[in-house]
Amino acid sequence: MEILFDIDNIIELPECAATIGVFDGVHAGHQLIINQMLTDAKFYGYKSMVITFDRQPRELFDTNYQPQLLTTLDEKKQLLEACGVDYVVVLPFTMELAQLSARDFMHQVLSLRLHVKLLRLGYDNRFGRGRTEGFEDYERYGEEIGMKVFQGIPLSYQGFDEPVSSSLIRRLVADKGAMNWAATMLTRPYQLAGRVMPGEHIGHTLGFPTANMEPEDVNKLIPVSGVYAVWAMTEDGQRYRAMMNIGTRPTFEGQKTTLEVNIFGFDGNLYGKRLTVCFVERLREERRFESPEALIAQLEIDKKHVEQILNPK
Repeated sequence: MEILFDIDNIIELPECAATIGVFDGVHAGHQLIINQMLTDAKFYGYKSMVITFDRQPRELFDTNYQPQLLTTLDEKKQLLEACGVDYVVVLPFTMELAQLSARDFMHQVLSLRLHVKLLRLGYDNRFGRGRTEGFEDYERYGEEIGMKVFQGIPLSYQGFDEPVSSSLIRRLVADKGAMNWAATMLTRPYQLAGRVMPGEHIGHTLGFPTANMEPEDVNKLIPVSGVYAVWAMTEDGQRYRAMMNIGTRPTFEGQKTTLEVNIFGFDGNLYGKRLTVCFVERLREERRFESPEALIAQLEIDKKHVEQILNPK
C-alpha cells in the first residue's frame, strides 16, 4: 500500500477505483464499502484507492470543536492498509478544498489529479461546498467527466433502528459503555493508548496498584466512566488481563477524571512507557463507597468477574 499526502506533486497514477470519506473507526460499514470498491477495481481492471482527510471537516469551521475520534490518523492508516487497498490518499482539509463544488471536486481532484475512473460512495455520503447535493447529482457529474459512480448499501444489525455509523459507535462507547456492541461494529475491540504517568498511588494503598494513563491523543474518545474488563498491552508486546477504572474516584473526593489500569500479574516499572488497553466489557458504573474497606471488597469481586470474562472455562 502507498500513502499519498501531497497530491500536487504526484507525477502519474494509474486509473483507479476509489471510495471517499472520513472513515473514523474503519468500522464494518466502512469495510463493506471498501470491499465493494475492491470488487469494482478487480472487475474493471483498476487499482484501488481510499481517499480520506487529515482531520474532521468541522474542525476547519469551528475552532472550539474537539472531535471525539474512534481512531487516530495513524490508527486509521493501519486499518486501511489491512483492507488490502493499493493507495490511501490523505487530503489536507483546507478552506480551498472546502469551497470546491461537488462537480469541481470530482473533476479537478478526483479525475485530473488522482485518476479516479470509478467512485463507490457510501449510502449517505455527501461532499462539496455546502454538502447540498446527493447521489443523483454525483452520478450525473460522473457521466459528464467520464467517471462511473456507484452507491453502496447500508449495514444494519438486528436491534438497532439505524445503520452502522461512526456516530452510533461513539454513542455506544461514550454514553453506554456497550463495548461488546462497539467491538462487533468495529470488528475489533475499541482501544485506547497512552503514556503511564505518576499518580496519587491510591490503588497501591488499597492493594490494587494501577498504571495512571494519559491518552496520547487528546481527541481520542474516552468511554463512559465505570469499571471495565480490558486487555493491557505493554511496549514490548506482552498482553495482560487487567481491570480499568475511568472516573473521578468519588470515594476519595476526586475531582479530575483519571484512567487507571490494574494489570494482573505484572511486576515492573511502566512510568513514561506506552500502554494500550483493549476494552472487552463494562462491569459497572463508578460509585462512591462508604469506606476504603467497602471499596476493597468490591474490587475483589470486580477482579474475579474480570478473570471470568477474560479467561472463560
